[in-house]
Amino acid sequence: MGHKAGDNNQVLALAEALGWPHEIKRMSYRKSELLSNLLLGPTLAGIRRGASSSLEPPWPELIITAGRRNEPVARWIRRQARGAGVTARIVHIGRPWAPLAEFDLIVTTPQYCLPRAGNILHNTFPLHRVTPQRLAEAAASWEARLSHLPRPYTALLIGGNSGPFTLNEPKSLALARAADELAGQSGEGALLVTTSARTPAGTLPLLRDAITAPAFFHDWQPGGEDNPYYAFLALADAFIVTGDSVSMVCEACGTGKPVYIFDLADAPRAHRPDAPGDKLPWWRYGHNFRWRPLSHRLAMRLGPERMRRDVNRLHETLVRLGHAAWLGSPVAGGGASPRDELPETVRRVEALFCGGRPASGHIR
Repeated sequence: MGHKAGDNNQVLALAEALGWPHEIKRMSYRKSELLSNLLLGPTLAGIRRGASSSLEPPWPELIITAGRRNEPVARWIRRQARGAGVTARIVHIGRPWAPLAEFDLIVTTPQYCLPRAGNILHNTFPLHRVTPQRLAEAAASWEARLSHLPRPYTALLIGGNSGPFTLNEPKSLALARAADELAGQSGEGALLVTTSARTPAGTLPLLRDAITAPAFFHDWQPGGEDNPYYAFLALADAFIVTGDSVSMVCEACGTGKPVYIFDLADAPRAHRPDAPGDKLPWWRYGHNFRWRPLSHRLAMRLGPERMRRDVNRLHETLVRLGHAAWLGSPVAGGGASPRDELPETVRRVEALFCGGRPASGHIR
């Protein structure tokens, strides 16, 4: 487990679906992890060992991981297991930085430009933990607390700054106006608003002041125990999701309800003639000179194809298949859940073992 909730949820989704006994290991990283991970290969040099879960025997026969920072750790565990006579398989979710042959199975999705290969499973959508049971439990816990709000509910799921995307004040105000308009189309209705780990500080007060529809606001906090996110997925009749968050967009689509993607691009697109900003070149926007958008742009322009990450490819897939629509588009999105790819993913993991599961049933 790493620092990204979306990655962690995918790891947990696969572990839970396998149904095998497993341990969760949480990693904390050094600021120097990029350098050590690139230069040293299988290593623990990139993690703060005192702040991370212990890594000790018995060594697992299966390691499920996601994110660049966890790759050297997974490969280090496999090396220790091999020295103890245990064959440990590594299943990596997303796009690894290490050579692809280092992994027994890679589970990837359209935003990553990975090649076709025997050890790469190309899913259409990321794995998620949106199950009927989990939604029912969350709904039962929160329904009474939201009952004072008029129906229908529109959940506003807010991400933030990621890669080429920036959620600044003009975009936040445009989002508030669009959410107000969608919530009020039936003459009444309410918004269920939640921030997330990457939402910039000050965004929620800005939205609270700008939104006029009846609303419930939740300010995400690290380690918060009373998080209504799954309840919003269960109880909302429609969703607005900022386009930076692949996980939230796909989890909303997993409910089979209408989903609208709020485009965080600086320049308007054909589907959003009223989008904030104008058609200025990217370098005319000061926020694009922060590290993340600038490094993303350089990687997309100069990096090898398999190292690129283009979230718009996933957006376009969702819209093309009718699972979502752009906010501001005259076409409604949703109405049918994407095909559940988790069972096939489970079968591919089971196929790594002759008997369909590890001999000891021990995974991490």
